[in-house]
Amino acid sequence: MYKILICDDERDIRNALRIYLTGEGYAVCEADSGLAALELMQREEVQLVLMDIMMPGMDGMTATAKLREQSNVPVILITAKSEDNDKILGLTVGADDYITKPFNPLEVLARVKAQLRRQRYQASPAQDTGSVLTAGPLSLDKESGRVYKDGREIALTGREFLLLSYLMENTDKIISKERLYEQVWGEASSICDNTIMVHIRHIREKTETDPSRPQQLITVKGLGYKLRKRIK
Repeated sequence: MYKILICDDERDIRNALRIYLTGEGYAVCEADSGLAALELMQREEVQLVLMDIMMPGMDGMTATAKLREQSNVPVILITAKSEDNDKILGLTVGADDYITKPFNPLEVLARVKAQLRRQRYQASPAQDTGSVLTAGPLSLDKESGRVYKDGREIALTGREFLLLSYLMENTDKIISKERLYEQVWGEASSICDNTIMVHIRHIREKTETDPSRPQQLITVKGLGYKLRKRIK
């Protein structure tokens, strides 16, 4: 059974989310602050986190950033704001998705299920291309969910892993933003245009020698992105 951590300082929000999630068969644990969530994560095995942004003490952004230092568990941010800057900042600190209050319970469940499906995919062997993908100094093991550069393991979020995995399955091909949305974000079609750019930048920071002048994961202006199989 999947266990989901709900972190929100509003009891009514936690109660509502608990009802929706337990009704779908998920186990639930709760925290009312970012610090409490981090402490709970040390004791509990959690498969997904629903994290409110605006909380007293340690807010959701800070808690997500600290969580990323120790775990790649999927994080869906919950925010009362709809501005793109908040969404982009959330993705920057390592969140995988976001939901804006007031939210539709069906949307919450759909996004939770989508993240858990991606986690299962991340941990499953590839069907056609083999479980290990290689491109230049990069090696990605779809069975273990690990990525290496020159033999050194690098940490990616779940969404970054899926994005890099798809690009590595299609090396030397130009992949449009629309195609990446379809393959990596699935039904989350309302994501702002900057989302792909944020994730690509994060991957470059972790895989490129000079992220400001990428040699492997390149932008093809007006068309999309391409991951080179070999680096000259």
